[in-house]
Amino acid sequence: QVQLVESGGDLVQPGGSLRLSCAASGSILSIDAMGWYRQGPGKERELVAEMTSDGSANYADSVKGRFTISRDNAKNTVYLQMNSLKPEDTAVYYCNAQTVARVAGANRYLERWGQGTLVTVSS
Repeated sequence: QVQLVESGGDLVQPGGSLRLSCAASGSILSIDAMGWYRQGPGKERELVAEMTSDGSANYADSVKGRFTISRDNAKNTVYLQMNSLKPEDTAVYYCNAQTVARVAGANRYLERWGQGTLVTVSS
């Protein structure tokens, strides 16, 4: 199976920065896309940023120019550098990975979610 473990959420003042990390582990053969989603209070979960294995990145319009996604494929880890944070960035941030893993003797496509890490932007 595949597990995702996130870290880096915290309370930060407006204008501040945070870096989220998400490490994938398990019987992983390959990882296609890895990304970050968020769910703010009373809102639906939305895509923040995602990156394919070849380094192509896609960002939500609301975070372009402020957030940067990166990957370390050797470590099966994805990062989200968040700068110029705003109160409206407050949310639980979830890591997502689309993987091929070895399960019960067969290669399986598995999409996995992390447990979420809370980012609070407030003065």
